[in-house]
Parts: sequence; C-alpha cells; structure tokens
Amino acid sequence: MSSPPDGVLPRVTGFARRLVARLRPERIALTPPPMTFTDGEDREVDVRAYEDGDVESLVAMYDDFDPAQRAQGTPPLAEDAIRDWLDGVLDGPNVVAVVDGDVVGHVMFVPDDTGRHELAIFVHQDYQRAGIGTNLLAVGLEHARREGVEYVWLSVEAWKRDAQRLYQRAGFSTVNPMGAAHRMSRYL
Repeated sequence: MSSPPDGVLPRVTGFARRLVARLRPERIALTPPPMTFTDGEDREVDVRAYEDGDVESLVAMYDDFDPAQRAQGTPPLAEDAIRDWLDGVLDGPNVVAVVDGDVVGHVMFVPDDTGRHELAIFVHQDYQRAGIGTNLLAVGLEHARREGVEYVWLSVEAWKRDAQRLYQRAGFSTVNPMGAAHRMSRYL
C-alpha cells in the first residue's frame, strides 16, 4: 500500500476538524468584564463595560462602518443620525471592544417596553472574523446579567447563518424562524 501524496493528509485532517467544529461547535461561556485577549490577527483587544468617555470613538467606528454591513437599518449612515441613535441605545448595558484606544466593536442591550432587552452587536469590518464578536458577546451577556437583565432577544436576517450559529453557541434559541428575519432569545 502506498502512502498519500505530500500535503493530502494534512488537508484531509484539517477538513475533518473544521467539519466536526461546525457540527458540534464549542459553547460560548459568559465571561465577566473586563477581559483582554489576543485576537486571530495578533491584536490585543480589551473588552469592557462602556464608559461615557467612549462616545467619540464609538461614533467614529459607526461613521466608518461599511454601509453594506448594516443590519435592519442600523447603524445609521450620517454622524448626526449616529449620535441620535446612540442616545437611545446607550440606556441599557453596553460593552465595547477596544484596540489601541479605539472602539472596534459594540454590543448593546436596549430595554423594550416589556421589561426585556434587545441585543445588537457590531464589529467594525476591519476587525471581523478574528474572535472579537465571540468575546464581545460572552462579556456583554455576563455584564447584562450582572446589571439585572433577565431576558434578551434579537432579530437576525434569515440568510446570516454564521450569525445564527454564533447566537446558538451563546445559548440563544430561535423563537420565530419565519420571514426575512429570525427572532432568537434566551434567559440570563
């Protein structure tokens, strides 16, 4: 029996690992703020509760946010509209991801009229797919729990399967899988 050509075995092994990880992904554990980690691009990221002094950096992140990545009309497109929007969403618990002093990610828990909180998370396009969103969600959920939030819900577009898997790993269940946006929720 001959051995496989060079490079075939590592490719097959890598494919198998990715397949197993996708079929049985690791759960996201709630993590108290603050936390610091090195992301997939070797950047040091601080994830912590939002502070009033973060507002200008947060506005700058949203002002530079790729319009094609907006979700359900947010974030707004103009700086004045961003500031008005932030005035409303900063009422509940908020957590930011910071790299070199600049906010690069934000998770918010916006109170609704029923005593529940809507979750929204944004990571600047230059910092995506490096683990920031996962850690931001883990710290954000624990921060919200510590701030007294009991029930969290969100809407995610039906075609955003990666986002749905991320939320499932964080303990969210799909409440309404119909239509253009799915509603997911969880208790803290």
